[in-house]
Amino acid sequence: MTLPALASTLLILLTLCYACVCAAQPFGRCHKCDGLGFALKHDRKGRPKRGKHCRRCNGHGIRIRRGRHLWNLWARTYRRGTAPAPKHPAQKG
Repeated sequence: MTLPALASTLLILLTLCYACVCAAQPFGRCHKCDGLGFALKHDRKGRPKRGKHCRRCNGHGIRIRRGRHLWNLWARTYRRGTAPAPKHPAQKG
């Protein structure tokens, strides 16, 4: 197998695996708080304590994956584009 064919096959396989991950687990841990929902602070003795509320994930500790976000955008656009045109009751005819 030539190098470009191998690279293409590997890229397609990687894309399909990521699509399966996005379908099975649409949410991942927040990168800023590591899934805790708050920042860890340490007191003077070095013991960890709860810090501020994470603004990126709103304290939930999860975020939506990029692939799932793109899928949701595409699905929303597709539904809006294929929906039947609304009929206006004020029009006579």
